[in-house]
Amino acid sequence: MALSTGVVLRLLVVVIRGMAAPAPICSLLGQPALPLLSAEGDINIGAVFPLHRNALFKVHSFTSRPEKTPCISINQREFQFAQTLIFALEEINNSSDLLPGLSLGYQVYDSCSYAPLAIHSALALMNSPGPEDSLGDPSSCSRSPAVLGIVGESSSTSTIGISSLVGPFSIPVISHFATCACLSNKKKFPSFFRTIPSDFYQSRALAKLVKHFGWNWVGVVNSNNDYGNNGMATFMEAAWHEGVCVEYQESIHRTDPREKLLEVVKVIRRATARVVVLFMGLGDIVPLMNEMALEGDPGLQWVGSEAWITARMLTENKAYGFLRGAVGFAIRNARLDGLEGFLDKVHPSQAPDNTLLREFWETVFQCSFEGGSSTLCTGTESLAKLNNQYTDMSELRIPNKVYTAVYAIAHALHNLMTDIKNNTDSGKRPVYKPQQVLQYLKEVRFRVKTGEEIWFDDNGDVVACYDLVNWQQEEDGTLQFHVVGLYDSSMPPEQRINFNKGKLVWAGGQAEAPASVCSESCPTGTRKAVQKGKPVCCYDCVPCAEGEISNITDSNGCYRCDLEYWSNEKRDRCVLKPVEFLSYEEMMGIVLVFFSLLGSGVTTLVAVVFSIHKDTPIVRANNSELSFLLLFFLTLCFLCSLTFIGRPSEWSCSLRHTAFGITFVLCMSCVLGKTIVVLMAFRATLPASNIMKWFGPPQQRLSVLAFTLIQVLICVLWLTVSPPFPYKNMKTYKEKVILECDVGSAIGFWAVLGYIGLLALLCFVLAFLARKLPDNFNEAKFITFSMLIFCAVWITFIPAYVSSPGKFTVAVEIFAILASSFGLLFCIFAPKCFIILLRPEQNTKKHMMGKTSNDIRY
Repeated sequence: MALSTGVVLRLLVVVIRGMAAPAPICSLLGQPALPLLSAEGDINIGAVFPLHRNALFKVHSFTSRPEKTPCISINQREFQFAQTLIFALEEINNSSDLLPGLSLGYQVYDSCSYAPLAIHSALALMNSPGPEDSLGDPSSCSRSPAVLGIVGESSSTSTIGISSLVGPFSIPVISHFATCACLSNKKKFPSFFRTIPSDFYQSRALAKLVKHFGWNWVGVVNSNNDYGNNGMATFMEAAWHEGVCVEYQESIHRTDPREKLLEVVKVIRRATARVVVLFMGLGDIVPLMNEMALEGDPGLQWVGSEAWITARMLTENKAYGFLRGAVGFAIRNARLDGLEGFLDKVHPSQAPDNTLLREFWETVFQCSFEGGSSTLCTGTESLAKLNNQYTDMSELRIPNKVYTAVYAIAHALHNLMTDIKNNTDSGKRPVYKPQQVLQYLKEVRFRVKTGEEIWFDDNGDVVACYDLVNWQQEEDGTLQFHVVGLYDSSMPPEQRINFNKGKLVWAGGQAEAPASVCSESCPTGTRKAVQKGKPVCCYDCVPCAEGEISNITDSNGCYRCDLEYWSNEKRDRCVLKPVEFLSYEEMMGIVLVFFSLLGSGVTTLVAVVFSIHKDTPIVRANNSELSFLLLFFLTLCFLCSLTFIGRPSEWSCSLRHTAFGITFVLCMSCVLGKTIVVLMAFRATLPASNIMKWFGPPQQRLSVLAFTLIQVLICVLWLTVSPPFPYKNMKTYKEKVILECDVGSAIGFWAVLGYIGLLALLCFVLAFLARKLPDNFNEAKFITFSMLIFCAVWITFIPAYVSSPGKFTVAVEIFAILASSFGLLFCIFAPKCFIILLRPEQNTKKHMMGKTSNDIRY
């Protein structure tokens, strides 16, 4: 903290006078700062404590030397710290193991909770003025420091001022309560040490604690000083890394006007965050809690720093009952044997001229040595019968750190004294310098009687170890501190915090931790979408898209399933995609099987009818052998559609396409043969025509075989080069796998279809030319109709086949096979069956040879 304006001006006056004076004369300006508690020893240790809570500020006119700043309201807690320092020094002086032959003295100064006075005290410790010094005595500024180390101060701001001042002179400063992480900077504070952990660890531990209980929406209030500002800055950074958002941040100081406090209280009560982190000093939290208490219990969960979380004066105030359930990290507690008896022996008679002892006595017993309106102090009052901050032995967390700081200096002096004795033969008592003590403090390592091992790292810090403290209400209504866990920075990061969750009691006496979130947790199957203009903890829960999942709550994103997997309905698990193919069990497959079997059955019936009436003229017409072959091949066409149904495999994929291609070519060959027979039969009726001998039954069978052989060669080449194979189609549908047959070589597939189409086109052309031949029963026109149906089916098949998705592609192909097969069956054989079964009188050779036209056209 920067020096006040008055102090800076006084220092400038000293510098100017020194520059203007003809000789280097040092003169002490203003009132000398004197220790409130002191005792001379062979070696003296300085200390600065805020023994009073406030200083009475005065406006200086700068026309006369300023008077000494008066301090009011004695701080019993800090007075206990000062007495603990004296207790430790007397314990060391009475020890034969530590510093034998040397006695330690002390000079305890009061900073009055005011940083400029703390710096003033440090200046006094550096120059060591005594009661005999006068304002004009130059020797008061020229003597070397009589203290080899300074214990204090409790406030980080005051400690920063002290360390900045004495650091260049290598005077070690050991603080028992200054936790600001900024003090670990050795470049700025080369002589600073502390026996209390740095807020570097506490702030991060608080952030992890908040995160552990799911509080991602909190409010924070800190002291407006180095302790609060630096600690809160570290907490905010750690909270950000933990995913915790801060709804508001307020800072206050105990000297702020009431309007400022009321504004902060208003912010806290109106906020939606139900958890408030208070990184504040005890002096700053009291006025805030006073204002909070005026409006009743706010129903908030309080999280506190070590500066106030174990302050007994807060639990003793019934107006602060709303603090029950508060949690926070505190310095580990300890037991100091003998301290209680030592504190009880403090009495004004020990130093009748010491005004501090008299003031303390009058404060704790509410009496006065001067009489008047107050109760007269008799001196027979007993401290042992009191129950206040000074006599409280249940919370010796900070007094233990004062005790440890004194022992750290003593052990450094002991090691220094031992090394000097071992390296010199002179019997003269050596002169110890602060620089030597500083060097040995860096290397000191010892164990205090509480069992704690002490050493300082390169930053002058000790290992951070905290108790997790929970404020719980007892049956008598009082609030008590309960240790429910531990934080140890020496452990691996994931093992540093350990606590018993079942022992915790929360705000309002609840057994379950309260909720404090900006948005409720997003369940599995959703992801967080940050609301525009708000912190990341305020979000909407957006369901994952199809094919994506989130299997944890509060997921920041959804994760796409692997290629063969798909998200379930809840979007929280990837499941195997259903494999789809045209099966015999589904309705469409059943219908197609039915029509396939129906077609083969009807074809068989037609063959039976033809077989029974094979000697009739209508059956014998146009070559009955080709008719029976056509019926047989049509039966195969109907049955080959069954190979397209069922789970595709390598053999079924190869079989379905080749069987379809060959059977249809057989049918087309027979139809083409019948068409040619019709044409040739007409040509044979002409005079001098001998053409039928070139197209008898052997030639017809040979033509069928030749046409089919070409298709067989195409199929063999197709199966050899790139045969069809089963293929998992994952592109058509994202949510399922279509198991289908890939044609392999597209050229082979379209070559098979193209050859069938070529034969069908040839049949159609020839039948169309023969459709008006003058027989009563001209089969050419029925073949023309069948070819029209056949070509129409397969022409429409091509776009339908290309555009149909999944199993419908197979269904379209089966439909085309069945439709074209039924077209051939009904168009060619239905008229004949009609005459055979329903018009037998027309099934005569005479009727078959009857002419329907008198004109014959060539």
